[in-house]
Amino acid sequence: MTNLKQKRKLKNRVKVFLLISFLSILMIIYFFLNESQSITNANQTFYLSNSILTVDLFNDDLTKTKEVSRGTKIRLLGITIDDDNQQYEKIKLDNEYYFVNKNNITDIENKVATEQKIYARTSTTLYQDIDKGTIKGLVKKGNELSIVDYDFTNEDGSVNIYQVSINDKTGYIYGKYSAFTELEALENYNPEKYYDIHNQRGNRFGGGHAGHLDYYPRIKPIFEDNLMPIKVYAIYLNSGRSIIDNVDDYIQFAKQTKINAFVVDIKDNEAPAYKSKVFEQLSPTNYKYANNSFENYKNAINKIKEAGFYVIGRITVFKDKYYVLDNPDIAITDSRNNQPYLHSNTYWPSPFQRDVWKFNVNLAKEAVIEMGFNEIQFDYVRFPDRTIDAENKGLMLFLNDYEEEKAQAIQRFLMYACDELHKLKVYVSADVFGESAYNYVTAYGQYWPAISNVVDVISGMPYPDHFNKYEFGFKEPVWTIPYDLLYLWGNEYVKKRQQEIPNPAIVRNWIQVYDVPNYKHPGGFPYGNEQIEAQIKALFEAGLDGGYMTWLSHSSLDRYKKQREVYSKEY
Repeated sequence: MTNLKQKRKLKNRVKVFLLISFLSILMIIYFFLNESQSITNANQTFYLSNSILTVDLFNDDLTKTKEVSRGTKIRLLGITIDDDNQQYEKIKLDNEYYFVNKNNITDIENKVATEQKIYARTSTTLYQDIDKGTIKGLVKKGNELSIVDYDFTNEDGSVNIYQVSINDKTGYIYGKYSAFTELEALENYNPEKYYDIHNQRGNRFGGGHAGHLDYYPRIKPIFEDNLMPIKVYAIYLNSGRSIIDNVDDYIQFAKQTKINAFVVDIKDNEAPAYKSKVFEQLSPTNYKYANNSFENYKNAINKIKEAGFYVIGRITVFKDKYYVLDNPDIAITDSRNNQPYLHSNTYWPSPFQRDVWKFNVNLAKEAVIEMGFNEIQFDYVRFPDRTIDAENKGLMLFLNDYEEEKAQAIQRFLMYACDELHKLKVYVSADVFGESAYNYVTAYGQYWPAISNVVDVISGMPYPDHFNKYEFGFKEPVWTIPYDLLYLWGNEYVKKRQQEIPNPAIVRNWIQVYDVPNYKHPGGFPYGNEQIEAQIKALFEAGLDGGYMTWLSHSSLDRYKKQREVYSKEY
């Protein structure tokens, strides 16, 4: 009897064991299905893909529950459901479960963008080699582009660089200048708030139609390893040998003031700073007449940087006699003799010519890499001024290969320069005439909002002696009342232009620190500390407080020392 009971107990234990084992197996299966669901592709990475930036995710009843960026990594669970002839895969993402259309899944990371064509949202450079910055041509707003390939997608799903083809030409464009539909590409950004203001201004003086420029917002970068001072107080140094060889004296002077930056010439018209390799290759005359050796110039810039100053390299772009002498085929041309057109006793490379763009940007890149500049400042980013009569008579040929307006060429050059130099983590600034802040496109192609919308820093040149004698209705020569003049200019014009674009640049203006000459004011008009400080205060009190830069062409240290009191103050 005892044995029988023992056998029954054993049998029951076996049943319990088997039941527990069975339940354990069920639990393992349940866990496997719900946590890993399938060992299929367990070690394989999958990505969400689409022809637009985002992919829809659904819950169990296929109701859309969220959108995520294409390119997002996912985990497949091996469960598929069908609905309306579509298959949906169950996925795990951030410890949550969703279904996604099977067509939106790929195991190839560089195939997550599936669009076959895009449209140019902004007229932009078509690159031959985007790594080297070589230019193949121009794609215009609304152009349809066939996709050949792309490099990678950003976190928001946008493509960084597309390889595209158009009219049997293949090249590269930055994805940020594209749209997925023609309608989206042809739209103008926020017309009621921004675009319509400019479009209504038209083309008053032949420099271009304000409505034909681009006002789409651009992110202004902040480079953590190259921080720009909140307020830049800079003195200007030309590249003369006597200046560069005595840079220690300028550094010592600056240390005794609030000066925290230097603007140093890299190339001025007929005054190349150093024996650049870019000069040697593309403009031997600039190389021949360089003011300094490569080594001496680099040593001077290194001293400024080691002393803790922010260094800005200035390049005159579209006024360059030596470059034209070496490359006459890219110059604004005189129709009477088919030779470079002489204007203001010099020659002007055509801003429409892409070789001119590349030459100046390559020079800037070399200066950044070899010399360590924190910022590149482009001056003479314009066509020659006071040429309306000559143009109307047909005397000037501009070599306009892409049928652009002047202001378009200027804005597009600066877009190209920013794209190239931001890759080196340096800032880009542009010098503009004070007139560019008025409510029209100037005859020479400068228009404050279009330029401010692109560059990191915009630098007006509102030198009091450059204004008309009784500008704005003042009853006395405006250069004798610099505070009143510049406060009105800054408050009534620049501030309004800055508000007409979505992402304006920092405003850091040039100030006049030289005397008004005799031809403007009988006997001249001296500019001492009172007049210089009045300019700075006026600009800052008008809200243009990104800093100041001193324009003194001969960079006289003795003159700067006489103005020490001005440069020793915080503004």
